[in-house]
Amino acid sequence: FLDPSSRPADKRGGAWMDVCIQKSEAMKRDIPVAYLTCNGSPPVGDKPSLMTFREVETLFHEFGHGLQHMLTEAEVGDVSGINGVEWDAVELPSQFMENWCYDKPTVYGFAKHYETGEPLPEDLFEKLKQQKTFSAGLMAMRQLYFGSLDMELHSAYDPEGEETIFDVQKRIAAKYQPHNLPLPEDRFLCTFGHIFGGGYAAGYYSYKWAEVMSADAFGAFEDVGLDNDEEVKKVGRSFRKTVLALGGGIPPSEVFKSFRGRDPTPDALLRHNGLA
Repeated sequence: FLDPSSRPADKRGGAWMDVCIQKSEAMKRDIPVAYLTCNGSPPVGDKPSLMTFREVETLFHEFGHGLQHMLTEAEVGDVSGINGVEWDAVELPSQFMENWCYDKPTVYGFAKHYETGEPLPEDLFEKLKQQKTFSAGLMAMRQLYFGSLDMELHSAYDPEGEETIFDVQKRIAAKYQPHNLPLPEDRFLCTFGHIFGGGYAAGYYSYKWAEVMSADAFGAFEDVGLDNDEEVKKVGRSFRKTVLALGGGIPPSEVFKSFRGRDPTPDALLRHNGLA
């Protein structure tokens, strides 16, 4: 089920995939069903929904979660689909799907003027690709800073020690953002809800790690050539039978190795971000 459009009066913001029917042998449920919920631009009058590029990315992202749920081959409900997948890897299929938003044949399959059918101008597509790498280095260091700060506070911080939480923040910031150190009155930590109220305690690093895994997974398609349809289909079937099928009953590291034949490396992510 897809609920794509924003309705501020009766629908919360954000985007998510949720379970409608879970595949489960015990419950005799063989066909899993997912909800995909977004908050895209709604139709206005006689005009259809004209999605922004970010909204398209979001739809692809949530569809990745949906694919992992709906294509699962695991029979035990607690580990079928997205269930039981370790936090490190839960965003792998979703972030993987976002890569197709920068694949020209994929984009030009739908990016047409809704009245004339005219395709997206080439120069605009090039700008979309360029904006992806704009300040990518700064954004990477920002996420590494947040992840390291989170892990330091949850693993090494001593409330009875000499350092305050704000001292820890400054120390970690000096390593990752020496150009943008916190001001003395900075209280960002008091609003960093991810790490104490949002389910990411000692797990914020998973954002960046999922980027590594998803970029490396997409790299398997790039390795055979995105214009080589037959080879892309072969890699796609392998991705389906591993990452999208095995669920949470097998450690993500083993699932990834079964697809890629090795551990993840950051090479593809650095290349996608224009940093290598």
